[in-house]
Amino acid sequence: LKGYIEDTIKKQGVLIIPAFSLERTQGMLFEINNFFEQGAIPSIPVFLDSPLAISVTEIYQKYTEYLKDEVQEQIKAGDDIFDFPKLSFTRTMKDSREIEETHGAKIIIAGSGMSHGGRILDHEKRYLEDPKTTLLLVGYQAVGSFGRLLADGAKKVRIQDTDVKVRAKIAHIHGYSGHADRDQLVEFVSQGGEKAKQVFVAMGEERSALFLVQRLRDYLGVNAVAPTQGEKIEIDF
Repeated sequence: LKGYIEDTIKKQGVLIIPAFSLERTQGMLFEINNFFEQGAIPSIPVFLDSPLAISVTEIYQKYTEYLKDEVQEQIKAGDDIFDFPKLSFTRTMKDSREIEETHGAKIIIAGSGMSHGGRILDHEKRYLEDPKTTLLLVGYQAVGSFGRLLADGAKKVRIQDTDVKVRAKIAHIHGYSGHADRDQLVEFVSQGGEKAKQVFVAMGEERSALFLVQRLRDYLGVNAVAPTQGEKIEIDF
């Protein structure tokens, strides 16, 4: 993340981050706050352009006792990790449109995380044609999503009935995922999963889902399956 912000400052461009409102957005704000507070990167305008993410962030601010101990200590020392210089919460559409009036290097965090909809599409429509823009994907992009289309290298996309040439840099950081990985899922099923009549793997791409199914069968001996789209399965209680 630090490198992408530094590159944005150097190019005086825009760093656009499609982010999920719960947890992912707050993690990004925490990291950015620390970069600025520690002087690792010069402060630049940061816009959180998502009413839902703003509301969730306010809950984080209110219930800091549930955060990690080291984060609580940082807050007690006087660092409001979700309220740093040049951070703006843009609730209204008017505020959102006015982001364009801030020139020079800036960061825009907006939903949705896979660019299915929301305000992120307005920013992608406005900035993807600019080679000084970086679109930073910080979460899983499902097959068929607009975010996946960009991640796979699309050179031209259609946004809100407008054809947009993708001249921006498209980057992907995987370390911010909030999902359990394969081994963690196997461990989860092992905690009582042997009593289950059947285990359904209903998320993830087909190849990964089938691999997890086989691992659950081989390691735990459970009756695991990965249903296909439209498949009907009767469950006996």
